[in-house]
Amino acid sequence: MVEVRMANDWKVQLSDEFKAPYFLKLKDFVRREYQQNSCYPKGKEIFSCFDHCSFEQTKVVILGQDPYHGFNQANGLCFSVHKGIPFPPSLRNIFKEIQDDLGKPLPSDGDLSRWAHQGVLLLNSTLTVRSTQSGSHQNKGWETFTDRVVGKLSEEKKDLVFLLWGAYAQKKGSLIDRSSHLVLSAAHPSPFSAPNGFFGCRHFSKTNAFLAEKYISLIDWK
Repeated sequence: MVEVRMANDWKVQLSDEFKAPYFLKLKDFVRREYQQNSCYPKGKEIFSCFDHCSFEQTKVVILGQDPYHGFNQANGLCFSVHKGIPFPPSLRNIFKEIQDDLGKPLPSDGDLSRWAHQGVLLLNSTLTVRSTQSGSHQNKGWETFTDRVVGKLSEEKKDLVFLLWGAYAQKKGSLIDRSSHLVLSAAHPSPFSAPNGFFGCRHFSKTNAFLAEKYISLIDWK
């Protein structure tokens, strides 16, 4: 760890980042962390959000903070967990909002790769974390890397929808050209914040309304 393996156009889009001094320093840090501590997600899943959703395919971006730091929860897609893993509270609240917004029932699993394959980039601001230690890999270089991802999407694509939930995600809003993209902000879906503006935000129906207006295929938020 950390070898960058991406199976699609993201590797070309981000090639300059992989050679940048900050990223080389970040690689060394992450490699040591994975050698010396229990960290998440698994090494092969660190860049899963890019593997499941190419640059060309991306039409919606959901920004998270850290990967889940509980055992076997994180799978490289923000808010997502592997099949068979109980829903973390934030994910359960996301599904509750979808149910209230669109009338869809709670799904049987929390694997959001089904969204990613439709063009939803599920991007955490920090792509790794030490077990049980939230925020343990912040301010090591990941934020610079994910800033560049958001900036490149904003600069080179048009008519994207960015969903920014919570103050941490909303910091990246300054990188987005709002004349070219739709930015929707709300409280974080965690149990502490969801009643203060996430519940009732209707971001899922608003996203599809915008995509329909632009003649872009809709997301099935199943």
